[in-house]
Amino acid sequence: MSRAGPGGGAPPVVSAWSAVSCFGIGRSAFTAAMAGGARPPAVAAAPCAPRPDDAVYPVPSFDPRAVLGRKGTRTMDRVSGFAVAAARELLGGTPDASLDAGGGDRTAVVLATAGNPQAMRDFTRASLTAAKPFHVDPAVIPSGVPNCAAGLVAIWNGLTGPNTTINTGRAAALNAVGHARRLLVAGRADRVIVGAFEAHSATRARLDPHRAQPGEPGAPGTGIGEGGAVFLLENAAACGEGPREPLLDVLHVAHRTGAPDDFAAAVRGCVEEALDRSGLHPGQVWAARGSECAGEPGRQERRVLAELFAPEVCDRVRPPGNGDTGSAVAAFQIAAALAVPAPPDAPVAIAVTAVDPGGTAACAVLRRRPQGRA
Repeated sequence: MSRAGPGGGAPPVVSAWSAVSCFGIGRSAFTAAMAGGARPPAVAAAPCAPRPDDAVYPVPSFDPRAVLGRKGTRTMDRVSGFAVAAARELLGGTPDASLDAGGGDRTAVVLATAGNPQAMRDFTRASLTAAKPFHVDPAVIPSGVPNCAAGLVAIWNGLTGPNTTINTGRAAALNAVGHARRLLVAGRADRVIVGAFEAHSATRARLDPHRAQPGEPGAPGTGIGEGGAVFLLENAAACGEGPREPLLDVLHVAHRTGAPDDFAAAVRGCVEEALDRSGLHPGQVWAARGSECAGEPGRQERRVLAELFAPEVCDRVRPPGNGDTGSAVAAFQIAAALAVPAPPDAPVAIAVTAVDPGGTAACAVLRRRPQGRA
């Protein structure tokens, strides 16, 4: 496994995490929900929604001003509010003197999100329907830009390191983890706040590029989810010297682009590359989780995982059951792998895959530490 680290050394580690979901705000709420196994309550979509038979799994009673305070939140959109709230809990529960002592310039932010398509739609509509094209609310412009959430996470926490937004569809969360890992390997940062977030809106539902068949993931009844998860990724040596405990090693992240009619080759290539670069074979994987994508991409992804791994491996970490969360789906799968109990006597390998109907696929191979607390 040592081959996965930079220069043959130890791989980067996840030392803290948090989540915002339909289960509530914070790591504890998500962990309790995963332990209980109960499906969260859904809210019916509006009758005028593109798919009114869909359920919606919203973050309950979330208002940025109520959660984060009134200062700086008057025009904050939900995606940015989720990201800032999760990062605040992440750093608030992570004692780190280097951040307090001015280490913000060595802390990077990498977030995956599709942004706020509802804001851009409303802004464009206003420019077309108002008496004058410039009779629009300029305060909503920042929230319509995809990198708004990553920028606000940095601003709210005084972080001036590299700041990146990844927008590659359902594979974006794993792409973000891969980019964060490269920042650490290249010495561009000492730690990276990496995660993925989505917010529900009628426009996001309408832009969904695929439609599922009844009875499969993503079909009517599966519902549309929102929220996301965020992780603190850092070099293993730095984590070992500080107050934090390594929870998860990021061994390797692989990416592929596949033909729309042959996602299986892309998924298989990602998994095989990630395992090979991690020094593992499929029989050594403790748990494998797919992205629950709808349609043919999801069917091919599930088929590849079933061919590579035993049934108990694919079922060991159950999906959160919080609806289709788009760019954040793989982030929630990683959080689910951290929330479930793992064998206490030895590290275990976890494979997380994601596919997007646009043709991208990704796989992350992770190693859960036995002493890591969920």
